[in-house]
Amino acid sequence: MKIRGFIRPDGGVGIRNHLLIIPTVVCASTVAERIASFVEGAISLANQHGCCQIGADLALTENVLIGLGKNPNVGAVLVVSLECGGVSGERMVEEISKTGKPVEYVGIQKAGGSLKAIDNGTRLAQKLAQELLKMEREDADISEIILSVECGGSDTTSGLASNPVAGYVVDKIIELGATGMFSETTEVIGAEHLLAKRAVSKEVAEKLIEMVKKVEEKAKTLGVDIRGGQPTPGNIEGGISTIEEKSLGAIYKGGTKPLQGVLDYGEKPFGKGLYFMDTPGQDIESITGMTAGGSQVVIFTTGRGTPTGSPIAPVIKITGNPETYKLMEDNIDFYCGTIIEGIESIEEAGERLFKLMIEVINGRLTKAEALKHREFGMFKLVSTF
Repeated sequence: MKIRGFIRPDGGVGIRNHLLIIPTVVCASTVAERIASFVEGAISLANQHGCCQIGADLALTENVLIGLGKNPNVGAVLVVSLECGGVSGERMVEEISKTGKPVEYVGIQKAGGSLKAIDNGTRLAQKLAQELLKMEREDADISEIILSVECGGSDTTSGLASNPVAGYVVDKIIELGATGMFSETTEVIGAEHLLAKRAVSKEVAEKLIEMVKKVEEKAKTLGVDIRGGQPTPGNIEGGISTIEEKSLGAIYKGGTKPLQGVLDYGEKPFGKGLYFMDTPGQDIESITGMTAGGSQVVIFTTGRGTPTGSPIAPVIKITGNPETYKLMEDNIDFYCGTIIEGIESIEEAGERLFKLMIEVINGRLTKAEALKHREFGMFKLVSTF
């Protein structure tokens, strides 16, 4: 099946053509934001990390930022560094440049402070933006797409309607040769044994089980039971009583295909098919991880409602709750409460959602994009020192 996208030098296919301004550290975020404000089409990341991190935590931040720069939806990158933080701006430029896309660098200290860095960075960003304007969409195959699915603000309609519909689309895109990805390790607790049965190997199944166990054990080291935060108060108000009940509804969004692999946070899938990524239950951090792993488009199911978007990937918001759709129609792209109402089957609603997704892939703006919802956050492993 053909789609229309921006074909990158490394063969990746972007469905958007962003100029991404990446601050390596929180201290560079304001400068990056100011540069982006002067250049049409530029988007900056509100990076809150990168300073005083060590070991695996520092490596995670650096690799996630690199992964976001490599995402096919990004056509060009400007890296903004304070030059004394832990994250290496030079390494970021080197790694992102391997994709063949244009990458520039500005250092705040060497430039002589904020004003000069903003001036230098704006000039560099302007040139990159002009290059992006020359690019046009071309025919590409849908097999180049990585679809990620997320659920947030869940209620009883999530497991009954919106998650199964999202899962239908995941199954369909995998059948067309593409890749599907879902996440949120805390929202697998109690249903991990069911998901493990779909693993393509004993090793994949064991990695999944161990991943879930580590999340529970980490919470206990803090003297708390993770079930104190899952399900959330909003989930409970929406009719979900236990984490197991929430998980049983949440895994529907991953469809029914065999589980090819389990990914670390921000890791790129190593083949086609279905993958699970180890992320926290927070929606924004979860989406960031999957886009760092190369996902170009997100389907986000919600029962209670949320306006969340992404700086890089279009987020298609769907709900099965009629009241939520009425209250938040400005934010919700797709209604599938018709399943509960007996008007449509999961397959019929799934075909409608698949059609909408193709339109978004080919350039149609989601409501989150139109409203410039670009929420951003990264997972941290440990505290700073």
